[in-house]
Amino acid sequence: MPKTPQLVCQHLENISGEVLEDYQDVIREYVARRQGVYALYSDDELYYVGLASNLSTRLKAHLSDKHAGKWNRFSVYLTIGDKHLRELETLILRVVKPKPEGNSKTGMFARSEDLRARLGRDIKQRDREKRDHIFGKTDLTVRVVLPGPMPPLCPYVKKVLRLRGRSKGKTLCASVRDDGSICLQGKVYRTPSAAAVAAKHYQVDGWSFWKYERAPGDWVQLDELRK
Repeated sequence: MPKTPQLVCQHLENISGEVLEDYQDVIREYVARRQGVYALYSDDELYYVGLASNLSTRLKAHLSDKHAGKWNRFSVYLTIGDKHLRELETLILRVVKPKPEGNSKTGMFARSEDLRARLGRDIKQRDREKRDHIFGKTDLTVRVVLPGPMPPLCPYVKKVLRLRGRSKGKTLCASVRDDGSICLQGKVYRTPSAAAVAAKHYQVDGWSFWKYERAPGDWVQLDELRK
């Protein structure tokens, strides 16, 4: 069974700041030329969160820069690679909200969708549906669907979905229409598997072959819609 991808490989938590001065050589051996996230504390209260591609240099600098004297304990989390460090720092800052004199900014996510506007629209839609039900109104919305049985994706589709799948080293793109059918290279298919067979040219389970973008940059198997 494959191991879960690892982010943090080593860590030190709640260590006295005096260690950075009295045992610099020991700490340097741990963190020199290593990347990760660190936190500075004033006793038990979080003061500052940061990231660094060289933790040894950054921690040493905080002994004499504008943060000097405002913290007395620290933690470090050494990561494997630095691909997601910036967003990891932003996530921590938004969750814990350190003292404003420490971190003055909360950071920004690269592509994350703010769901507040969507939540407002969905709440309005639910309230409208409840009101229409109370007063006996009928939904007159017309869906254009293929003749015959309803496409199996239809119950799970609230908006047009983007799909992608890999075949012979290439990424194929498709889309799910509002009736649940799938449009691939100008042709429409009723089921995910029919579209997958057209893409791969042999029998394949379309629910596992296709991935859809659940959120910006978050591509998951189409089968997740049924769970």
